[in-house]
Amino acid sequence: MSPEATPDVVPHPPVADRRPTTREIHGETRTDDYEWLREKDSEDVVAHLEAENAYTEARTAHLADLRAAIFDEIKARTLETDLSVPTRNRGYWYYGRSFEGKEYGVSCRVPVSDPDDWTPPQPAQDCAPDEPALPGEELLLDLNALAEGHEFFSLGGSAVSPDGHLLAYSTDVVGDERYTVRVLDLRTRELLGDEITGVLGGATWDRDGGELYYTTTDEAWRADKIWRHRLGTPQTDDELVFHETDERFWVGTGRTRSDRFLMVASGSKTTSEYHFLDAEAPEKGLQVFAPRVEGLEYNLDHAVLGGQDRFLVLHNHTGDDFELATAPCATTAPDAWLPLIAHDSAVRLEDVDAFAGHLVVHQRSQGLTQLRVLELGDDPAAPVTDDYLVEFDEEVYTVGSGGNPGFHQPTVRLGYTSMAIPSSVYDYDVRTRELTLLRRTPVLGGYDPADYEEHRLWAPTEDGEQVPISIVCRRGARADGPIPVLLYGYGAYEASIDPYFSVARLSLLDRGAGFAIAHVRGGGEMGRRWYDGGKMLNKQNTFSDFIACARHLVDTGWTTPERLVAEGASAGGLLMGAVANQAPQLFGGIVAGVPFVDALTTMLDASLPLTVTEYDEWGNPEDDPTVYATMRGYAPYENVIATDYPPILAETSLNDTRVLYVEPAKWVAKLRATAVGRRDVLLRTEMSAGHGGVSGRYKSWHDRAFSLAWILDRMGLADPAAD
Repeated sequence: MSPEATPDVVPHPPVADRRPTTREIHGETRTDDYEWLREKDSEDVVAHLEAENAYTEARTAHLADLRAAIFDEIKARTLETDLSVPTRNRGYWYYGRSFEGKEYGVSCRVPVSDPDDWTPPQPAQDCAPDEPALPGEELLLDLNALAEGHEFFSLGGSAVSPDGHLLAYSTDVVGDERYTVRVLDLRTRELLGDEITGVLGGATWDRDGGELYYTTTDEAWRADKIWRHRLGTPQTDDELVFHETDERFWVGTGRTRSDRFLMVASGSKTTSEYHFLDAEAPEKGLQVFAPRVEGLEYNLDHAVLGGQDRFLVLHNHTGDDFELATAPCATTAPDAWLPLIAHDSAVRLEDVDAFAGHLVVHQRSQGLTQLRVLELGDDPAAPVTDDYLVEFDEEVYTVGSGGNPGFHQPTVRLGYTSMAIPSSVYDYDVRTRELTLLRRTPVLGGYDPADYEEHRLWAPTEDGEQVPISIVCRRGARADGPIPVLLYGYGAYEASIDPYFSVARLSLLDRGAGFAIAHVRGGGEMGRRWYDGGKMLNKQNTFSDFIACARHLVDTGWTTPERLVAEGASAGGLLMGAVANQAPQLFGGIVAGVPFVDALTTMLDASLPLTVTEYDEWGNPEDDPTVYATMRGYAPYENVIATDYPPILAETSLNDTRVLYVEPAKWVAKLRATAVGRRDVLLRTEMSAGHGGVSGRYKSWHDRAFSLAWILDRMGLADPAAD
């Protein structure tokens, strides 16, 4: 079916009532016809959302077979009964298992048989669900059993106690990200009486395994309190360890890899502060490392350098792209931090992992991720004996470390992927400098990365920047001219959308489409200046960059506007709404997931979840007229005009606590009332999910199949005859 075709019977779209509300702000009267949709528990609101869902289902009914085909393709390419590479920690190898027909996985472990052997054991790939994959296998958690009877299920986190006997895990069965922590005795398989509710994420054990530290939020959904829970006592007796009273800041906690320090991190978008609790001197309590100074950001970790205990400080005190320094394990002023890796404006230092014999630095340069190894020696005056990058050959790729819990381990577990190469797990042995591929996620059906081509393009902007674009398609797909392209973007919070592989994406590529990521300003791909260039009063650069990338793809013959579809979610949904207003003629369709499209209204209401903590990202439009005028100029909901918008699919979740469902609901209502021409706008609301959408892998596959079918329809690839 072509993009212009419609079903034989076109239902009428829901029409939201206009119920105007007004507000005076900075000398301007704002009138909002659809703010009444914010009343989540109102029968009128629920009825409207359900009517929108029914309309969307009717308008996309002709894609039912395509959705089923895409789901089947995802399923057929996925090894459903599978195992992860075991990770070693405290005398055990830990791994996950998944099974055909099951929405969720299970976690398992086996004892380490040889303490000197760091080669992960090879689990049996073809064993039945009731058979062990390795001798001595012990089941930790069966998420399918925990999810039974719930429409939604999410595991917030799990942590085994230092002695290996207890497992603390947290679950959310609503989608609002308020978790309940329980403790399982792994020796008896019985739950302890402890139950901690209202937790954000998981919990952290103390070094002795008798206490748990956890985080809770205030009414604005800001993580503000750290608590200590002693096993066997009621939650009402838990001790408040730290309370962050500044509404711009949030808190979190965790143990260092060395196990010596418990860290409490407090931070805003622009400022950091760490407190530490020394397990070898607990009587000193929490101590501040460096008191907060506006604009000073730092991360803190513990290392042993030249035989001496030191803090590693990754900070921006000497430059925007960060420096790695060392300091005593005590309160230390920034001027006393000693550089280990000096600031370099061409290299953005992002993180550091400390091990007994080496450090692993996460950095990026020219838009690509890199891993840097610093080997350590015994000389306190010169603790670093070598400093080098782990090298890879591909033009476009993403690399990072993970699954490295052991302080004394001689290997580094790496994750590697590109848009054509499935997620790959390597072990890098620092002693021999050998890189060993342990596993590459299988893609069934004869998949070959060589059948696809990846490129890094650079789109020029009007202000002289070059915006990187990562793009993939089937090899030779452009031989006959332009192809349909799905262009994805985000551009906020210094989050980098690095190249990644997707099984579901193959359903696009194998039908002749391309997939591209626009690495726009507001993200962190090109260093801190890239982030600063797309936030606050510079936010328009994010939208202009995306438009520049779209035009570059058209001008260089990759695609045409009619077959170019844009997609973004959350803050990327704000991007979608802005480019729909500013360059509707460039796109044949737009998908906006959980979109932050009513940004001005949200940022004008300090009582809403997360608003105050977002001031350093977007500004405070209530107090600052310049910020108000800037946001008023780009906020999608504010700038809907009488133009012919491309077809739009907005997707949201009723229980989302980050971007409330009301934002896309209001946006769609205003688009329908204001736009001219096609007015082809759909709203799809998951009535039992949160910000991340539905839970369970099969449900998520169906969810993605829905979006991909709509995208293919916009591209003119929905008809099998077009393949």
